[in-house]
Amino acid sequence: MTRDQPNAGITLAHIEAARRIIAGHVLPTPMLPAPKLSALTGAEVFVKYENLQVTNSFKERGARVKLASLTADERKRGVIAMSAGNHAQAVAYHAASLRIPATIVMPVTTPFVKIAATESYGAEVVLDGEGVSESQVRAETIARERNLTWVHPYDDAHVIAGQGTTALEMLEAVGDLDVLVVPIGGGGLMSGMAIAAKGINSSIEMIGVEAALYPSMRNAIRGETRELGGATLAEGIAVKNVGALTLPIIQALVSDILLVDEEHIERAVNAYLTLQKTMAEGAGAAGLAAMLAEPARFRGKKVGLVLCGGNIDPRILASIMVRELERDARIVSFRLTIPDRPGVLGQIATLLGQVGANILAVDHKRLFLDVPAKGARLDVTVETRDGAHAEDILQALKAAGFAPVRIETGAAMD
Repeated sequence: MTRDQPNAGITLAHIEAARRIIAGHVLPTPMLPAPKLSALTGAEVFVKYENLQVTNSFKERGARVKLASLTADERKRGVIAMSAGNHAQAVAYHAASLRIPATIVMPVTTPFVKIAATESYGAEVVLDGEGVSESQVRAETIARERNLTWVHPYDDAHVIAGQGTTALEMLEAVGDLDVLVVPIGGGGLMSGMAIAAKGINSSIEMIGVEAALYPSMRNAIRGETRELGGATLAEGIAVKNVGALTLPIIQALVSDILLVDEEHIERAVNAYLTLQKTMAEGAGAAGLAAMLAEPARFRGKKVGLVLCGGNIDPRILASIMVRELERDARIVSFRLTIPDRPGVLGQIATLLGQVGANILAVDHKRLFLDVPAKGARLDVTVETRDGAHAEDILQALKAAGFAPVRIETGAAMD
């Protein structure tokens, strides 16, 4: 495989060969219809569940193909990789199965769940840098010092071919898809999938998705200068440097790259959990996030999504769920100014019970200058059925003379 062609010399035949290499070592994950997501987006949605791999992401495909290509001497000396988590786990897991020593450099911002998982497979983990670009500098230094073989997360022909096997399986399961929506970080997954999909069906549309905070591939292709950086839920695609191999492939085969903000990524993670009953990390949910952000773009089409990773910090997932309940007005906070006398709290609790509100939190304070000397401020957070129910509760509190004001839930605990 060479660099002198737009596809880096990678063809459908290479990807089919990669599929034979991973057979028996990487799971052929389900590709299933998602009626609830179809109803949510207005498209006919099918989901490829790469979060069901042993290390819970698609990265195993490329890692296995790359490691299988190494010489006996390279295997003995060991390999090194840099990753925000999923590539790290994939390399560590398959290196262990092939008895290849592995060193992984990870950003210091990597969620602990990914660090712990990588170490559990026996790899040496080095934490360095705020992002993968900084981690790459350290990894390259270690590679030179120890004479280790580099396993790049995306800019490697073997890795790209391995990732392309995802599209082979998707189109075998559903052969008449109109479009594949694929997250883009460095571009390895999209490159491999685009070569495979276009090789099978030249009319299929390939649409990439990047986190709005890290539009590196879109910048490179369109000549834009959007700023890069910031804390994103989709740390798996928070890449500042695009691949030398992947850039021309994506430029040639991908029709568009959409940017998604953090709110839509959160909504997509929550939708996978609550509607599909499956775990998606931010990067894994990016494709669905794009459909939620731009539903008109996909309405009426037959869409294939890759849920490419499910390694999300449980604490972050819990926070997302609560935030979505707030957005849907199923958790609502009210601020009341009440007379400071016995029995008032009981009256409010009784009233909320009568209107079907479940009290989650109460914050009762007296020492504020904007509250009458004989009064108190009461912040109460309740669980509701929906937005209409929240409005009914507000009106009931008004009718009772408590002059309620809707507040943000986070502010309720100030």
